[in-house]
Amino acid sequence: MDTGYIIGIDQSTQGTKALLYDEDGRLVKRTNREHRQIVNEKGWISHDPDEIYRNIIEAVSELTDGIRKDKVIGVGISNQRETSLAWDRKTGIPVGNAVVWQCARAEEVCERIRKKGCEEMIRKKTGLKLSPYFPASKIAWLLEACGVSDRADRGEICHGTMDTWIIYRLTGGTSYKTDYSNASRTQLFNIFDLKWDEEICGLFGIRPENMAEVCDSDAEFGETDFEGVLPHPVPIHAVLGDSHGALFGQGCVKPGMVKATYGTGSSIMMNIGQIPVLSSRGLVTSLAWKLNGKTEYVLEGNLNYTGAVITWLKDDLGLIHSPAETEELAEQAMKDDEVYLVPAFSGLGAPYWDSRAKALITGMTRATGKAEITRAALECIAYQITDVLECMGGDAAVQAEELRVDGGPTRNRYLMQFQSDITSLDIRVPDMEELSGTGAAYACGLAMGVWDESIFQNIRYHGYEPAADRALRDRKTAGWKKAVAAVMEEKSSNS
Repeated sequence: MDTGYIIGIDQSTQGTKALLYDEDGRLVKRTNREHRQIVNEKGWISHDPDEIYRNIIEAVSELTDGIRKDKVIGVGISNQRETSLAWDRKTGIPVGNAVVWQCARAEEVCERIRKKGCEEMIRKKTGLKLSPYFPASKIAWLLEACGVSDRADRGEICHGTMDTWIIYRLTGGTSYKTDYSNASRTQLFNIFDLKWDEEICGLFGIRPENMAEVCDSDAEFGETDFEGVLPHPVPIHAVLGDSHGALFGQGCVKPGMVKATYGTGSSIMMNIGQIPVLSSRGLVTSLAWKLNGKTEYVLEGNLNYTGAVITWLKDDLGLIHSPAETEELAEQAMKDDEVYLVPAFSGLGAPYWDSRAKALITGMTRATGKAEITRAALECIAYQITDVLECMGGDAAVQAEELRVDGGPTRNRYLMQFQSDITSLDIRVPDMEELSGTGAAYACGLAMGVWDESIFQNIRYHGYEPAADRALRDRKTAGWKKAVAAVMEEKSSNS
């Protein structure tokens, strides 16, 4: 095959990136478009699907300015995962805004199902704890709230995760598909039988035959010319949920390898190979991907607020003007200060899974100031990830030897050193930030025969090693555990 450019599209929570990779797999250009975070008075978080689609077209148009567009030969897509939406099958018009993965508005749907005593059955089939975090309840809520349940039963409404919407629109409505990684995150997919589960779909009022076709992650999902941006249609030849894309882009293709993505929230993933392991410690089991016909699994912990904590400091509290300030402020904070922030702004994710928990700052004194609160905000990111890693090691009966990380917050040297100290692990930071889009683009290029697996050698790393003494680490970890316990106690006393 003649080599050319591969486009990677990373449709994430805050915006959409378009990435251009040359014939050697090097990132040569990127463009970005942000979209609105629509938050109402109830704290519901939504995205406008049409705005996101327009941003994809605009980002790709800008990306391909100044290059030979006829040399673009394929597209790989990574997407924010659990964000869910529904749309008219004929017109492609959404029935409402997308429900963002962070949003817990579908808790009542979960509670109805919980009362039926089906929670453990759902976990054993899907690997996921019943939660409004996952698309099953979000889709059920959308169909009910938008009054389209009957139309969905007649097959007039499409619904699913953001990848399915993007594929549908890019292919002019000819392709209604998803991949195994995204399907496994819906809480409607049986990860052992590898199909939509009729019993679980029925509990949520969703017809399994109306779900998208599930394809291998490196399948051909259809063709697109991005509304005429390209002179000819090219295949969409890989789709991965963003965290799975980052795992693949990091080269974590062997059991026991672990990565953490620092984004708005965080996904901590361990490749556990071809045999699924159900967690007994509050984690979830998902499909890593199905590539080259081979299915692989992961243990995963998901956190609602990591990078978003820094956004909260900037946009809501006004304590900082940019995330770059946090590193210096953290270094300036009093060394013996014991301020802890538990960022349960929309509940707690793994391993606690408490959607009703409320955020808490504890340990403040009269001497507590901006620097101390900022440091607590940074450190809470590392604490949450460490909680997940501890559970992961117990479930998989293997301890991580290192932690590969990606995402904007990994530029923060204080955070990365603290992460290394608190986990006692070497931290490996790649020289490339766009790991989700890179993973999808690499999967596309591999599927099309453009590259072989030596492509992973393109990524270079620098690292951090543990430097804190054990007594300090133990004292700080104990303080964090006490702060989380206080959040759980407060929730219980108010319920």
